[in-house]
Amino acid sequence: MDGPTRKIIHVDMDAFYASVEQRDDPALRGRPVAVGHGSARGVVAAASYEARRFGVRSALPSLTALRRCPELVFVAPRFDVYRAVSQQIHRIFADYTPLIQPLSLDEAYLDVTDNLRGIPTAWATAKEIRARIMSEVGLTASAGISYNKFLAKLASDHRKPNGQFAVTPEMGQGFVETLPIERFHGVGPVTAARMKRLGIETGADLRSKSIEFLQRHFGSSADWYHAVARGEDHRPVNPDRVRKSSGSETTFPRDLTEPAEIEAGVLRMADDVWTWCERARSFGRTVTVKVKFADFRLITRSRSHPKPVCEQAQLNQVSLDLIRSIFPVQKGIRLVGVTMSNFEQAADREASGLPLLRSAMCAANTCAPVFAGTGP
Repeated sequence: MDGPTRKIIHVDMDAFYASVEQRDDPALRGRPVAVGHGSARGVVAAASYEARRFGVRSALPSLTALRRCPELVFVAPRFDVYRAVSQQIHRIFADYTPLIQPLSLDEAYLDVTDNLRGIPTAWATAKEIRARIMSEVGLTASAGISYNKFLAKLASDHRKPNGQFAVTPEMGQGFVETLPIERFHGVGPVTAARMKRLGIETGADLRSKSIEFLQRHFGSSADWYHAVARGEDHRPVNPDRVRKSSGSETTFPRDLTEPAEIEAGVLRMADDVWTWCERARSFGRTVTVKVKFADFRLITRSRSHPKPVCEQAQLNQVSLDLIRSIFPVQKGIRLVGVTMSNFEQAADREASGLPLLRSAMCAANTCAPVFAGTGP
């Protein structure tokens, strides 16, 4: 590696949403808890570790979760509370480094190569941060420490919950070689299955493949796979990382076929998206409507504009135009979502003369918002 070895910490809160609920309600402590709605159409947003022992995971249908764990307690999500707790945790991070890259409400990268407290090692820094989160916030966190982001994120899973693990430069390559390919960040289920068909089961198998082989089978992702198989990741911790999209979606209590009801659901999701965009003063050029039918078939419809959508009425109209493009529906619709992407930041709008809209406090969501990064 060129230059000094970086010290990267990946902090990941333990079962964040569920842990907040257990913290705030002592009656839930030690019990299997799911954040979400236990209705026939509900979905688990997050699960406590007690629930995970029964196979309850996020995105699992509520009825399936209850079959796996009849004692499961459902708690309605409180996203305003989770955001406030996340901000409290990030204020702790800021005492140690200005280089903080949030991935979601419950995890972030920290570059502590030059930490503000003068703590000599990243290990001691992570330990102190975790202790402060426990003391000041009342929640446990796990941490991964390494010389790059890829390995730090892998390491944070190694001692969960409430632990930490370090991958040193001497350990990096050997650590990666032993990992199942499913553990690699950036390798989803479809890609993992494809790799296995090619004889790639572990990091060692991936490392054995030439760059030409990877380019032939994985195209533009080849360079990334070639590098991380060798424990290499030169991405910096970027505190100014631009969020790529903002979206919100909801599952209806029953399958809908009436256009007026479907459109009302789409407008509610558009309102959620607009609230975030106005608060963040970030507006995108692309609007996407997502639809899931009763048979779980999923479709999307998108429209891009030469300039950002910077009026709520425009977002509403585009969203309605997109959903109306699928009418009449042959099957009931169980879920709709609206997403805005291809963002342009406030500074860019000032330069181009586009209006800046006043900031507004985010209204409480009645559905599950879609956040950038990984799940709770």
